[in-house]
Amino acid sequence: MNKIKIFDTTLRDGEQSPGCSMNKIDKIYIAKKLDDMGVDVIEAGFAASNEKDFEAIEEISKVAKRATIVSLARCKKEDIDKAYDSIKKAVNPRIHLFIATSDIHIKYKLKSTKEEVIEKVKESVNYAKKKVNEIEFSLEDATRTDRDFACKVIDTAIKYGVTTINIPDTVGYTTPDEFCEFINYLKNNSRLNEVEISVHCHNDLGLATANSLSAIKCGINQIECTINGIGERAGNAALEEIVAAIKTKKDFYKVYTDIDTKQIKNVSDMVVEATGSIIQSNKAIVGTNAFKHEAGIHQAGVLNNPKTYEIMKKEDYGIEEDNIIIGIHSGRAAIINKIEKTGNNPIKYNIDKIIKNIKEYFKYNKEMTDDEFIKIIEINKYKNLTNKKTPIST
Repeated sequence: MNKIKIFDTTLRDGEQSPGCSMNKIDKIYIAKKLDDMGVDVIEAGFAASNEKDFEAIEEISKVAKRATIVSLARCKKEDIDKAYDSIKKAVNPRIHLFIATSDIHIKYKLKSTKEEVIEKVKESVNYAKKKVNEIEFSLEDATRTDRDFACKVIDTAIKYGVTTINIPDTVGYTTPDEFCEFINYLKNNSRLNEVEISVHCHNDLGLATANSLSAIKCGINQIECTINGIGERAGNAALEEIVAAIKTKKDFYKVYTDIDTKQIKNVSDMVVEATGSIIQSNKAIVGTNAFKHEAGIHQAGVLNNPKTYEIMKKEDYGIEEDNIIIGIHSGRAAIINKIEKTGNNPIKYNIDKIIKNIKEYFKYNKEMTDDEFIKIIEINKYKNLTNKKTPIST
């Protein structure tokens, strides 16, 4: 199996989510956890953007033990100087250069020409190569870029020493089939195969994870993502979703990552705390409902064999909470299971009345605490156990 490198940009692109800025201490702490979790590349920030970013990147570079530490930089000498100064103490430093390559960006954002873009690529890559060995180059808005021009940019960047080319879907515009076909075109018409290939997908159409995974089939080596999928606008491909898909569907993708998945929930919670962001309850892998069951039919199936409704083990992703939730749709099997978990014997209770009381309770409430559950079962406890039948799970 080939390895897919995980490039985490939570501390750079993730922080660009409105309201998600982090202080230096939080960034350093999260970077340490990402390093411990097995992230291969940590994009620690954009050193030239502000002094706070520079200082955080500099400190992260000192404490990371194994991950490559990256600073983003525009194709400008002053950006490259700042980036290098921030990462020069890292065990594995990398400068990440980028420039817009789509017609709309060149005309309206850069107010430039394709010829001028090529010159900037030459100058910046050549200058950065004098400072570090590892240089990543991104074609901003690649999926809306003229294909032949994209090939020219790629060839120029590789000629002057780039070691990784990133193909970003900057505005979340592509689809899985389109993206794979686009990458294959670039591979067949440029020198792209000579370097590592990375993808960075945004979620504007809700396809960031799907697009990233489709790229695996096209022979890419690295996926750029964030914890909880935070990032500009609708966010980025979510690290936890990418890693879980690769692990769960390893026979299909035939690749692996070095991520210790048991640390995912802990790191996810830390990012929520540091950024103040909110995760929707049905968010894959780390949402509060991701591994929970309330419907009676599902609960009975899971209690008999978890594989009936669970394609992953919650413990593999650092989740320890009970997955059987008592609600208005819960059935006999779940009630009996819950009674047993309270340390009581179900035979002592009138299960039918408990189910009736629970359904009545949820006419006016959305959640039930353990204390409330115990109150309900206690008022339905048999006073005389003579001739009472043992409850049967269904």
